[in-house]
Amino acid sequence: MDLDELNDRLIPFVRTQTGDPWAKVMNLEPGPGHAGFSYLFDVVADGKLQRYFLRLPPPNVKHEGTADVLRQVASLNALEGTAVPHASVVWSGDDPQWFGCPYFVVPRIEGDVLRGEWLERFTTDQLRDMARQAMTALAGIHRVPPERASYLGEFWGFEFDVSRWDRFAERAADPELLALQPTVRDRLIAQVPAGARIGLYHGDFQWSNLMYSAEGKLNAVIDWELTGIGATLNDLGWICIFSDPAAWAHAGAITGGRLPHADELEAMYAEAWGSNPGETRWFRALAAYKFGVITGFNLMLHRRGKRHDPHWEDIAPSARSNMEYAMEMLK
Repeated sequence: MDLDELNDRLIPFVRTQTGDPWAKVMNLEPGPGHAGFSYLFDVVADGKLQRYFLRLPPPNVKHEGTADVLRQVASLNALEGTAVPHASVVWSGDDPQWFGCPYFVVPRIEGDVLRGEWLERFTTDQLRDMARQAMTALAGIHRVPPERASYLGEFWGFEFDVSRWDRFAERAADPELLALQPTVRDRLIAQVPAGARIGLYHGDFQWSNLMYSAEGKLNAVIDWELTGIGATLNDLGWICIFSDPAAWAHAGAITGGRLPHADELEAMYAEAWGSNPGETRWFRALAAYKFGVITGFNLMLHRRGKRHDPHWEDIAPSARSNMEYAMEMLK
């Protein structure tokens, strides 16, 4: 919906939710990351100004998987009472009278993620401390009892975690880049780790989903679209590959090159967890495998004109190195 229509819907919504019949909606604008699906707005109610973030599902899609915004609500609510920095849900629901679809509203988080000028403002020592905060938060997420987020369903098994990517690999552009994919797939399934902890996971735990203040404090773990119940070390493997130059072949793959290496992140996580977290190399291999397949698939969408995104042409060389890295992790 356009901003004028959304503004007209927000006014009665906030007046009902706040109990102030004169509440005002101000400064409504599209939010970052999901243009048209998230919005920033201010509310003046009872003489106080509050700043909010509204998330809606994409239009004209089934409200399931990543389009089921109430999955994010389930995870955020499960974090209440923990030390994990997060945005607490203020309002949420699936009553279509407000926006015609499910929704949730959280306070707007101040700060930014670690990229560009925001990254450069911090010293190496500050960045190491910020990484330690991130690993402490990650361990905190993984301590949440999965029954607190029962809406997310159950773990479907390690083999599913690997085989779910088959249909994307089959449609990938430039098969030569993914020549190792069948071998990596078979090795992942053959070497499934025993005793891996199953619980709440974020699903896309990386630097671009960690919001820090100007003083280097972790204000919130954001963007819970891919959250679920499964092997919690998926999150550790994911952030590790984005912190290991060995996994990449394209320029600019590692954020600034100043954040701690994957091995140091593992050590920080183990310290926060309080013991050896288990077979982390398998999860680093799985993360690299997934991103390589994702690259091939998105490159296909771009080249066939289904989704214009030339950035995947830049990333393409790393599809091969992702697979090579995964092979190395599985030795």
